[in-house]
Amino acid sequence: MIKGNLLNVFTGEIYPAEISTENSLIKCVKAVKENFKDVILPGFIDAHVHIESSMLSPSRFAEAVVPHGTTSVVSDPHEIANVMGTEGIEYMVRDAASVPLNVYLTASSCVPATPFETSGAIIDAEEVDRLLDKEDVVALGEMMNFPGVLADDEEVLAKISSAKKHRKPIDGHAPLLSGEALCKYIAAGISTDHECTTREEVVEKRKLGMKVMLRQGSSARNLKDLVGTGGDFIVSDDKHPEDLIKGHVDFMLREAIEYGLDQVEAVKMVTINPATHYNLNNGLIAPGRAADILVVDDLEKLNVKKVFIKGELVARDNKTLFSVKPIELGSSFRLNLKTSVDFEITSRNREETVRVIQVIEGQLITGESEAILGVDEGNIQPDLEEDILKIAVVERYGHDRVSNGFIHGFGLEDGAIATSVAHDSHNIVVVGTNTEDMARAVNRLVKNNGGLVATSDGRFNSLKLPIGGLMSSESVKDVSIKLQILQERVKEMGCKLNSPFMTLSFMALLVIPKLKISDMGLFDGEKFEFVDVVR
Repeated sequence: MIKGNLLNVFTGEIYPAEISTENSLIKCVKAVKENFKDVILPGFIDAHVHIESSMLSPSRFAEAVVPHGTTSVVSDPHEIANVMGTEGIEYMVRDAASVPLNVYLTASSCVPATPFETSGAIIDAEEVDRLLDKEDVVALGEMMNFPGVLADDEEVLAKISSAKKHRKPIDGHAPLLSGEALCKYIAAGISTDHECTTREEVVEKRKLGMKVMLRQGSSARNLKDLVGTGGDFIVSDDKHPEDLIKGHVDFMLREAIEYGLDQVEAVKMVTINPATHYNLNNGLIAPGRAADILVVDDLEKLNVKKVFIKGELVARDNKTLFSVKPIELGSSFRLNLKTSVDFEITSRNREETVRVIQVIEGQLITGESEAILGVDEGNIQPDLEEDILKIAVVERYGHDRVSNGFIHGFGLEDGAIATSVAHDSHNIVVVGTNTEDMARAVNRLVKNNGGLVATSDGRFNSLKLPIGGLMSSESVKDVSIKLQILQERVKEMGCKLNSPFMTLSFMALLVIPKLKISDMGLFDGEKFEFVDVVR
């Protein structure tokens, strides 16, 4: 029997109640005449998350978030799917099955995300249809290829048709899409979006019937700007381990309430709203529903005291009561070692005007600027005084391609940093002040079987992510400590970004405007075409 002041997410009322459970389900909910201090809530649901972005295996992710009240997640495994296809998705399912957290998957719709990059696998419409037939696959994953929707691409429309056939919702991804283009995107059947960055964008999409996810991730933090616009869900999308140490959905709720969101409405956005949308048997406390229940101190502090999943006490006072044994996975890297020559851009002129990727702190979108750079011994040089650094994407699936460009906003004064976490195809992305250190960073990363690397002055700092080059089997605490040491080193190298590796990981995400880079070249995300580095 669980007793406390129940927040009824149907009616918005709070009253003393006792809850009985049987065979993992809620048996009965009774109002009682007793005085309680604690509050009873449905278990929290993160309605849009990529577990891989936590750098933790699914079981380690569960170990990190369950004590904070997260009992269910709707996860799009397109990160590991882009690296290893259905083999990667099956790994996520197997590892998640070893822990109590309810992990619902969406069928990854964009593997690869675009035809303008090289991924490790292809998931076509036929495979998407097979995935959607599975009970624990609750939706078609975010349709990032919005140009494909607008152009009536046959493969894209076939995936959307499969979701409709299986009566499962279709998640969207439509940054800055507006007007007639947005109308056509929604008319295709796409029901959600988590990419809003302005209040006007939220209002337009909601007026057209779209459900908006207010995102508060490690890199993209849009909650403060968008609270009060009437969003439907609060989601994390991508969370780094150092943020998961602080909390998960509980932390986002505290932020939302601090920014002025009504407490009851905030709780609904992570319980009944996603449960209803994805047709889950979680997210509300009622007879016949899964007994996923939280006991917290109050609705403002939201300190989670007890967590029940399927009626079993699985966490108490921020400590898990279940054991974790992550499954390991083999290597996913097939490339030759690199030299400085691989990262040069040649020219016969004395100087060149080049396109430059402009980093925007706290956003996934980037800008575009230009710079006039000098040429030395036939190679275009970065301009460290103006913070114009070199960036490259190294293909890692057997084709040995390297594309090069320039970027502003990292602030490195020496050395290079590299990552194999590079949305969405997860080739290697490296930024550096010189080509020698860029080559060293990439080679060390390959030796580590994936992860994050920083190098300068002949020194290396690394975080190994051997599971698909994306995840670790270590605990969130251990990964967070290693990441913190690594990021402190990057700050010593001159970088001013709050999350340099998270920011770097999105520089190859072509479906987010404006200027990005893939292993095939520099890419204009608004025109959806390649552009030359040199103007």
